[in-house]
Amino acid sequence: MLIPFFDRVGYRHTLKEQVIDVPPQICITRDNISVEVDGVLYMTVMDPQRASYGVSNYHMAAVQMAQTTMRSVIGKLELDRTFEERETINAEIINAVDKASAPWGVKVNRYEVKNITPPQSSKDAMEKQMRAEREKRALIAESEGEKMAMINKAEGDKQAKINIAEGERQKLINISEGEKQRRINEAEGRAQEILLVADATAEALKRVGAAILSSGGQDAVSLRIVEGYLGEFGKLAKANNTMIIPSNVVDLASVVAVGKEVLKSGREASSAGR
Repeated sequence: MLIPFFDRVGYRHTLKEQVIDVPPQICITRDNISVEVDGVLYMTVMDPQRASYGVSNYHMAAVQMAQTTMRSVIGKLELDRTFEERETINAEIINAVDKASAPWGVKVNRYEVKNITPPQSSKDAMEKQMRAEREKRALIAESEGEKMAMINKAEGDKQAKINIAEGERQKLINISEGEKQRRINEAEGRAQEILLVADATAEALKRVGAAILSSGGQDAVSLRIVEGYLGEFGKLAKANNTMIIPSNVVDLASVVAVGKEVLKSGREASSAGR
């Protein structure tokens, strides 16, 4: 309640959250680089009485406290880290300003760094550094690609040689197996041939023996021996210009007699075997 003409409203405060712009200021980093930094402060009046009588202007006091703390925090960091440590900068400014503003009845909710602007010379140096870093990464990536290509090519050549060797090995195995089978087949064929020839010879000999033992067989044998003798003697006469003629070449009877003796011996041996 206000008494007219005697009482008046001294201060008006909003209890909503207030957004206060912190003007840009020059800060010097740990590596002696000047940077321009600004931010935004979010705060709420919790006690209007203390906000009115605890400080003359809590807006300006909070902004000055934020700027002072910002210079202190930036001075502890190198230029490269100032872009990485935004969360750390915000947290430290909030703690410092909130602790100082507690007697003023004001609560600092959060602080956000808006811009960190280094000088143009530092920008150029950073741009060159980033360009060099990108070129370095590009060269590394290119070399890694060439390395992988060479490794893959070597692996491919190795696998190709292995495949060729396996193919040659399998080829030789197939050839040897085929040769082995061919020899087995030939051996079996020769063995079969020998058996067949032996059976045929045995059968022929049996029939010859039976024919000899039959009537007139001995005379036929004698005639066959004489024919063979004369045939071989004729071949000898054709093949040689000079030859030795036995004294009884015309004595065919002696030849027949010898053949008969051979046949007789064969029959006796055969009879003894039975």
